[in-house]
Parts: sequence; C-alpha cells; structure tokens
Amino acid sequence: MQRWRGLEDIPEGWGRSVVTIGSFDGVHRGHQLIIGRTVERARELGVAAVVVTFDPHPSEVVRPGSHPPLLAAHHRRAELMADLGVDALLILPFTAEFSKLAPADFVVKVLVDKLHARAVVEGPNFRFGHKAAGDVAFLASLGETYDYAVDVVDLQLSGAAGDGEPFSSTLARRLIADGDLAGAAEVLGRPHRVEGVVVRGAQRGRQLGFPTANLETLPHTAVPADGVYAGWLDAAGERMPAAISVGTNPQFDGTERTVEAYALDRDDLDLYGLHVAVDFLAFVRGQERFDTVEDLKARMRQDVDTCRELTAGPGGRPAPAGHA
Repeated sequence: MQRWRGLEDIPEGWGRSVVTIGSFDGVHRGHQLIIGRTVERARELGVAAVVVTFDPHPSEVVRPGSHPPLLAAHHRRAELMADLGVDALLILPFTAEFSKLAPADFVVKVLVDKLHARAVVEGPNFRFGHKAAGDVAFLASLGETYDYAVDVVDLQLSGAAGDGEPFSSTLARRLIADGDLAGAAEVLGRPHRVEGVVVRGAQRGRQLGFPTANLETLPHTAVPADGVYAGWLDAAGERMPAAISVGTNPQFDGTERTVEAYALDRDDLDLYGLHVAVDFLAFVRGQERFDTVEDLKARMRQDVDTCRELTAGPGGRPAPAGHA
C-alpha cells in the first residue's frame, strides 16, 4: 500500500480512484464496512482504492484542547487498511487554513484534481469542508459535474456492546474508559491496542518477581480504566501472553498513571528503548491497595494464573464482560 502525506506526495499521472474520506480512528467494524466497499468498488471498476484521512484530528484544530483519545496510531490504522486491500492512504495535514476550505473547493482540490475520483464511498452522515457544510447530497450533486458516483454505506452495526448502541469510535472510547474491553473488542473487531516505548520505571515489578515493561504511551492514546487485564505483549518480534496493569500503583503511593505489562513467566527480556504494543483481552480486577506487600505478591500470583487461563490457546478465549 502506498502512503502519501499531503497532496504533493501523490505521484504525477495518478489514474482514476475510488475514494473514501474520514478520520477512521480505530478502523472499527463500521469503518471496515466503508473501506471494504471502497475496495470492492475499486476492483469492479479496475482502479485504485484510496483512503483519505487527516492529521491531527480535525477537532484539535477547530476546537483546541478537544483532541479525542485515539483508538489506533496512524501507522496501525495504515496496517489495518492495507489488510483490507486499500491501495493508497493519503494523510492530509489538517491546519487552520485547510479547515476553512469550502466543500466545493475540497472536492475539486482533492477528489478531482489529484485523485481523479471515479466513485466516492461514505456513510450517510458524512460531512466535510468548512464548518462541515458539505454533506452526502452535496457531494453527489458535484459528482454530476465532475464525473464521479457516490455510494452510501449503511453503518448501523450493533451488538451486545453498549447495550445495542450502534458501533462508533465514540462508543469504543467509552467502553475502553470503562474497562469493558470485551465490548470494545466487539466494536473494533479485535482487541484494543496501546503502543509506546519501554522506559525505566521504579522497577518495583522486578523486585516483586514480576518484571514489567513500562510503556511511555503515544500522545492522546485511549488508555483503559485503572485495573489489571489479561492480554498480550508484542515486542522484539514475539507475541507473549501478559498480565497488564493500568493505574497509579497505590500500594507505593504512586501518582503517575502508567501502563505496564508482565510477559507471563518471562524474566529474560530486555525491552528498554523498544517500541512495543499491548493488546487488551479481558478485565481481571480493579486497582487495589493491600495491607502488606506479601498480600500484594500473593494477589499478583493469582492475577498471573487468571491471565494465563484467559490467554490460553490461539487468540485466547472470549473476554468476560467485566468493568473497572
């Protein structure tokens, strides 16, 4: 999959495309419907499938300080899109100047002049251009002038997550914040992932017999509620079952919120300075303070046994509907 940052990165002579536009944070199951239809339509027409997205998130530019917690980093979204068959990903730098582009100018500048759209695939509530003034009907009306069709995809997916609420990035963020990783996985179509560089912490885990990788998470990451979780640590080319702790470490009067992962039964790992990923499978328990350090160690051993059971087998078993 080709990756372009800005319109100037699009190769000269780029041919016709089927295009979809959006933030696509998390590439959740609703997004997968839109992107899948984009790829399907591109294959039917014998042209390239292109996804257009933005960096930073538009809300941060329009309303500074409102950047939502991110469900997936850009490179992770690109991986997921490539797996869906996308041919090219265009990341447009979202600036104050760009935010003032009128809907018609956006269509001409991006879809017509650069991507030569043959078709555009969107959900029914798609909005674009200055003050989100453009909608699907306006996009379709311009298509009559500029020779592209508009396909509208019904996104009304729902399940057990959120008591049947339609799947969305907002719902996934809320479930993650509540510690409902089973519900989040249903919306995302996979376990929620948190990434970052392993940094040196207080090294108390090692002293307690459970050496952990302490992640310096990427900016704006959607981090689950405080507690202990079962999941996996992807590091140094290995995917290892793990017990994951999120919180401030109240046993030792901690104040900084951290994400730490203990690869089960592994004390031979040196991961400092590496970029790693943690996939959350299931909530195990909330954050607690124990009467003694020995009580804490005993509970940690119990947590490890629980995490070992939950992650046993290919992909682990379904996560229980626990909340922090």
